Amino acid sequence: MMVAHHTQDAILPFSFEYGGQPSSTILKTWQKKTESHFLDDNRRQYILTWNAENSGDGLEVRCEAIEYMDYSVVEWTVYFKNNGQSNTSIIKNIMGLDASFKKEGSSEFILNGIKGDFCTADSYEPYSRTLGAFSSLTFAPPSYSGKSTDGPDGWPYWNVQMNDGGLIIALGWPGQWECNFRRDARDNLRISAGQQLTNLYLKPGEEIRTPLIALLFWKREGVVEAQNVWRRWYIAHTLPKKVGIPQHPVMQIQVSGAAQDTSYVKAFLETGIKPDVCWRDAGGAYTWYPSENGPYQGNNAWLNTGTWEIDAKRYPDGFKPFADWVHQKDMKFLLWFEPERVGNPDSWLAVNHPEWLLQTTSHGPLLNEGNPEALNWLISHIDGMIKSEGIDWYREDMNGEGPLPAWRKNDAVNRQGITENLYVQGHLKFWDELKRLNPHLRIDACASGGRRNDLETMRRAVPLLRSDFQFEFMENVVNGNQGHTYGLSSWLPFQGTGAYFYDTYSFRSFYMPGFGMGGLSPENMEQQKQAYAECRKIAPYMLFGDYYPLTPYSVQPDQWIAWQFNSPEMEGGYIQAFRRESCENPEMTFHLKGINPDNNYTVTNFDQEGSFKVRGKELLEQGLRVEICGTPGSAIIMYQNIPDTVRKGLSF
Repeated sequence: MMVAHHTQDAILPFSFEYGGQPSSTILKTWQKKTESHFLDDNRRQYILTWNAENSGDGLEVRCEAIEYMDYSVVEWTVYFKNNGQSNTSIIKNIMGLDASFKKEGSSEFILNGIKGDFCTADSYEPYSRTLGAFSSLTFAPPSYSGKSTDGPDGWPYWNVQMNDGGLIIALGWPGQWECNFRRDARDNLRISAGQQLTNLYLKPGEEIRTPLIALLFWKREGVVEAQNVWRRWYIAHTLPKKVGIPQHPVMQIQVSGAAQDTSYVKAFLETGIKPDVCWRDAGGAYTWYPSENGPYQGNNAWLNTGTWEIDAKRYPDGFKPFADWVHQKDMKFLLWFEPERVGNPDSWLAVNHPEWLLQTTSHGPLLNEGNPEALNWLISHIDGMIKSEGIDWYREDMNGEGPLPAWRKNDAVNRQGITENLYVQGHLKFWDELKRLNPHLRIDACASGGRRNDLETMRRAVPLLRSDFQFEFMENVVNGNQGHTYGLSSWLPFQGTGAYFYDTYSFRSFYMPGFGMGGLSPENMEQQKQAYAECRKIAPYMLFGDYYPLTPYSVQPDQWIAWQFNSPEMEGGYIQAFRRESCENPEMTFHLKGINPDNNYTVTNFDQEGSFKVRGKELLEQGLRVEICGTPGSAIIMYQNIPDTVRKGLSF
């Protein structure tokens, strides 16, 4: 049961203080207007507006909420706007979510979630914590960050078990948020979440907002099935779409983007590997923008950002000739950008518009996307490059420790949080405008890996790189990526990375809906063909299917780890299992989930010739025995329903 912490006629699950008074007191005295309309067959929007005009104040508070008809989900964002001619009083402690939940019976509240990304083997590690009497937990990105999914406590998605059900909570805020879970001595759990610091007045015409709050309510299904309801809602209403079609799996290769680079791509095509995307990244010392004269040298030259023009010496004809060729081969072109961080003090932005820059980040000033002039320039400039260079995917990165110090340093004592709030609004508007001006455009979200993948970001982009934790020199990187898949799959159906290993056990550990390799040579050609072919087979189930962990989570070398993706719509799925290097147990039996006991399935092991047929009831009740003889070793086993027209005459 949800109980409003602050009430006025109906439940208002948000709160703030204004002029020293709580919202629960002042909103009762303000003029209120309510309206609603259907956005489509599955969504109804409610707009609740309060005005303080009767008190001579110009502040307007507006809550825009959406009720989903096809899922038990509601979401909302609260806006604060100064419609007056003078500054407002101080608005502080703005909580986009502030509500209490009452448990019934003897069962306790249990909080389920995962860690954020911090480029280690235990990024995305799942946790389950009991919230007993007087317990208190606080989550936020690190104090230096401002990246929304950064750090061990920086994942803004949770599943709270209570009684015979629970709720999933998600925040949309590509900035510095904070969420608190507090139990009292009795049966109540108070949950509050919002931008971490707000203590500010609004100037005439200014508008700020809370993070987007989404709640999914579930009953009786259990945590795993509730996560699958979340995945289905996410695919239906969050995963970006183009012309109504959701993002599909993406196989990619890395390229330079030069006209002569077509020979490299041709080598993949001639091998039988057909990538979907040709990806031009920053490039280390070989950047696509002028970078040789900045403070960073050698392989760090790519940090000399701020001049977003193509280096005419390296690319005299730009990227258009290469992009045109890629399009002729039915592929897409991706280009890396990092427009927020101005790493070179002699760059175009730093020299020509220092007034647009916010100082004090670890790797150079920050282009202030909350500044309307800077934002308009950025939209126009990047839009021009997308059009002139034939860019299909806009890849945006944000490196360094994060933007938070620059935001906070720019705030006056009575304007704390204003710079971040206006910046976040500008950042989201930038992406929205790029997509409006270029309806074909896809966006790839990156921030030193997977450190800015909140719900608002995931409505506009997909993470082609879920973490920078992907290279051979990193400790426990292969088993760690198995752990990443295990934890993150409960929350983000689409995730991606690159594999830089050519043995089967290792490259299978990186299979995702977004997958790529590289460095094609005669020595690794067959391995790359195998990897791309296998991943393309299973990726649709991984993206659009339901997810079931089959073993406990672990990144230890003496364990198995396994999972299942099952799609009732595609009437099939697969198991992926790994026996690690020190594991003595050569076999395990897995009881499959979600399949139809009355169906008959063809089961195929990728490492064995042929297939066998089995009833669904047997896979559910007796399980599927998986044997992996060597260590480290892996197995991928697919199953597919046999249609009635084929099944006739077969014996089981």
